[in-house]
Amino acid sequence: MASLMQVLIETLDKEEKEYVALLELSRKKTPIIIEGDVEKLQAITDEEQMVVDRVVSLDKKREEAMNDIAEVINKDVKTLKLSYLIDMLDKRPKEREELARVHDRIKATVGELRTVNDQNRVLIEQSLDIVNFNLNLVKSMRQAPETGNYTRNAGMAGDFLGGGTGGFDAKQ
Repeated sequence: MASLMQVLIETLDKEEKEYVALLELSRKKTPIIIEGDVEKLQAITDEEQMVVDRVVSLDKKREEAMNDIAEVINKDVKTLKLSYLIDMLDKRPKEREELARVHDRIKATVGELRTVNDQNRVLIEQSLDIVNFNLNLVKSMRQAPETGNYTRNAGMAGDFLGGGTGGFDAKQ
């Protein structure tokens, strides 16, 4: 059981370091989103994907360790939480402290990551709103009807609102 717990602690420690890397990338992304630099944003997104791939791999390793621990202590893995394992390690203060410390660090890092990502999401939504507004503005300007183009002789050239016949239309 001791070696299983050590594998879990080491895996969680590596996972936390990857979450810190994601947090740093998310923080880098914020000013790039504000600048609207799509190329830099794509580069950071590519870096993030590599980190996420490593996190997924570590997450599988963590799940395997949790499954093994659940089997040893005869507990359902679906209900097994890190907080329960921390409480269970009363007689092993060193492992308990290591597990509690890495658990707290992951929890804090993921919380910060969630906050920064929410902020970035809002910035991206605002940028998209501005782009959509500008697109709609350009589109509406192109579709605007001609209201009257006057020539030098003050005569009408082209179409104008209301039709070209002049006078009153009784059908309207």
